[in-house]
Amino acid sequence: MTDTTARPIKELDHVVIRFAGDSGDGMQLTGDRFTSASAVFGNDLSTMPDFPAEIRAPAGTLAGVSAFQVNISDHDILTPGDEPDVLVAMNPAALKANVGDLPRGGTLIVNSDTFDERSLTKAGYAASPLGDGSLDAFTVYEVPMTSLTIEATKEAGAKPRDAERSKNFFALGLLTWMYTRPEEPTLQWITERFASKPVVAASNTLAFKAGHAFGETAELFSNAYEVRPADLAPGEYTSITGNVALAWGLIAAAHLAKLPLFLGSYPITPASDILHELSKHKNFGVRTLQAEDEIAGVGAALGAAFGGQLACTTTSGPGVDLKAETIGLAISLELPLLIIDIQRGGPSTGLPTKTEQSDLLLAMYGRHGESPLPIVAAKTPSHCFETAIEAARIALKYRTPVILLSDGYLANGSEPWKLPNAEELADISVPFATEPNHEGEFWPYLRDPETLARPWAIPGTPGLEHRVGGIEKAEGTGNISYDPANHEAMTHIRAAKVAGIAKELPGVEVDHEDGADLLVLGWGSTYGAIGAAVRRVRARGQKVASAHLVHLNPFPLDLGEVLSRYRQVLIPEMNLGQLSRLIRAEFLVDAKSLTKVQGQPFRASEIENKILEMVSA
Repeated sequence: MTDTTARPIKELDHVVIRFAGDSGDGMQLTGDRFTSASAVFGNDLSTMPDFPAEIRAPAGTLAGVSAFQVNISDHDILTPGDEPDVLVAMNPAALKANVGDLPRGGTLIVNSDTFDERSLTKAGYAASPLGDGSLDAFTVYEVPMTSLTIEATKEAGAKPRDAERSKNFFALGLLTWMYTRPEEPTLQWITERFASKPVVAASNTLAFKAGHAFGETAELFSNAYEVRPADLAPGEYTSITGNVALAWGLIAAAHLAKLPLFLGSYPITPASDILHELSKHKNFGVRTLQAEDEIAGVGAALGAAFGGQLACTTTSGPGVDLKAETIGLAISLELPLLIIDIQRGGPSTGLPTKTEQSDLLLAMYGRHGESPLPIVAAKTPSHCFETAIEAARIALKYRTPVILLSDGYLANGSEPWKLPNAEELADISVPFATEPNHEGEFWPYLRDPETLARPWAIPGTPGLEHRVGGIEKAEGTGNISYDPANHEAMTHIRAAKVAGIAKELPGVEVDHEDGADLLVLGWGSTYGAIGAAVRRVRARGQKVASAHLVHLNPFPLDLGEVLSRYRQVLIPEMNLGQLSRLIRAEFLVDAKSLTKVQGQPFRASEIENKILEMVSA
């Protein structure tokens, strides 16, 4: 046995680890726990869960592989990494699905117990890759995780089949030792999470400790590694996913607006976690309704908006399709309503567990009639919190539905987030109408001269009785009107109200480098990959500028002027060029698209290569 006190610890500035296994192997849990321990340790981090598309794919097949990638660092990072430095493969299918991403010299840790003939055949291997030389380019550690886990958990009293399920905690214990992660957060979590199942808690604890001890005592490993804490700004931090940040942002927005929060929603991947999270917080005045379908969800939310609440509905692309008619009604009623679209690959069911920036044009134009509305997009998991507040602010101030765009990459990914000081968040409350506003009468479409917003009156307020509906209304009185001139006037007013939001938007923030004549323009979740690519290009001595849009309708007023400064504009998007179309049409700029629709986010290297190609040209 090796004396661990004498074993050297090698310092790394970062490491990218990918856990991969069958969808029943607990890889998401394993990655999440490793991430949480790294957050406690103080690393900067970024994660990318990768879920199988099939709910119950046959065990041991490529279709059932689940993976979780985490990048931990001692400095500021923007992405979960282009490729893993370390791949933990729990079975042959996980190896086959992921080994192509592992660079030469990378570390491969495999559960050797699973490389039997049956599992190899299900994964499509004619012979075991552990013995045919196909893995010679990597540093391979064969660890019999299943048998070691069963042996270690005997004293817990678990049956062998149940004990085997703890092998993910064996892997977690091994990686915890290997990268000098603190043990206590994981052990405490196991105790609390499985308090009602003492045998499961004991098995997971014993498996975790066995994995840790294996790393310490086995002669496989010449040294352990350490990634020191990052130099983060002082404050209290938590590791947060995009969906949780968005849910918390909605709660904060309701508090800042001094309104109860209502969510009318139908479960859909990858948006469902927002419903789950908000349902936990009734103590903050949150009301959640799991409706029978998408149409009922948005209808209930619109009713809540009519009743004076901060109302929202969550969905993904297919749900936006179904909600379109009610969104059009909300535009006609001119009521504040948040439509939160966590985008995924389409069309139809498409790639329900994979990410895509698929819905920008749907958000812009996916309704009948002339029906513009504001659109905002989050750029990182933690930024979802700020974006939720901004969407609510616009909706309330301008009495309009607002679409908030996130996507599966942001929704499920996580990063450290410095908790904001609640007292520093701006008040976004707006007054309800309380008195008649025109010669003793209440006119529901008498507008604020600055914002063009109509008054918001809670139904039942004495003297403010009024009616709203989908048939066109007369400006001012709100009476039903079929007058052609009035319809045209109302159409222009609704469009002008949305366009006028641009007057108060901040200017485009440009990360400019003197001498750059190429601007990389992005929106949404491409933020991290673009930022990392720009850093790499600059490190090569090339000049490049970048900017990222949060407000997509209306655009910031100075966007055209910013675009005109650069000879070339590159727009990377996880679609076939939707923002590019808008930019080219609005500003007559010859923007070039870099597109990707593979259900996976951009790697920084993909954007880096395109930038270098354009700069050299």
